[in-house]
Amino acid sequence: MLELIRESAPAFIAIVFAFTLLIGSFLNVVIYRLPIMMERDWREQAAELMDTPPQQELPEGRFDLVAPRSRCPSCGTLITAMQNIPVISYLFLRGRCANCKSPISVRYPLVELMTAVLAAITAWHFGPGWEALLAIILTITLVPITMIDTDTQLIPDAIVLPLMWLGLAISLFHPMPGAHTLFISPADAIVGAMAGYLTLWSVFWLFKLVTGKDGMGYGDFKLLAALGAWLGWQQLPIIIMMSAVVGAVINIGMIVARGKDRSIPIPFGPYLAGAGWITMLWGETITNTYIDLMF
Repeated sequence: MLELIRESAPAFIAIVFAFTLLIGSFLNVVIYRLPIMMERDWREQAAELMDTPPQQELPEGRFDLVAPRSRCPSCGTLITAMQNIPVISYLFLRGRCANCKSPISVRYPLVELMTAVLAAITAWHFGPGWEALLAIILTITLVPITMIDTDTQLIPDAIVLPLMWLGLAISLFHPMPGAHTLFISPADAIVGAMAGYLTLWSVFWLFKLVTGKDGMGYGDFKLLAALGAWLGWQQLPIIIMMSAVVGAVINIGMIVARGKDRSIPIPFGPYLAGAGWITMLWGETITNTYIDLMF
């Protein structure tokens, strides 16, 4: 199997696609449950300080990424292993619960497909090797960060902080023969993490001093710090530029098309995550093209 992976790029990409399709199924669990786990922790901490009635009901008993087993949200029927095969089960069940026939959100197979497609593109870009493995880890980690921030406008420390520390740890293996993106020097990784955090932290406080409002959350600082730890401080300008431009274009389009309330907070994490992933794959090419056009 290892020999096949080393000698055949299509086989390597196909294996990555199939494996990360399964991971995408687990990420759906993370995306749904982790915010609830966080809220339960916050309430337990708040209960120690004051008696605050809950605004909504939360699951009782053990509730984490492993237990309880997944159930239909409408009828409560347990989802079997055969009904939990990524994408295929959704198509076989025609997007409905096997018991009560309630519709299943198309978002679940889309997250699975997105995870697998992004990982396959990453595998194709880097080819078999340690660099591809690490790039795939970064890719699939950015998926739940993006989706949770979109849903809740929160970026969980439980994901982003380990991601940052892993990026710093990887830099200890610099230089790595044949690697050009992820195995940066410890100095570049440390400065990247510091600069990433301080850049958005400074923007946050400048915006707050001028407007009296919070412009972004602390999770955005930590996410850019994590990307700086993985990709180095040299890549931060292009990440910030791309995320700001794309975010502005999309949000202006939403305001024009849907009449979106400008006072509603807009998550910035998805744009940082997308810009970071693009920079990981094509940052050097984009930078060189920009320099050629400008000079």
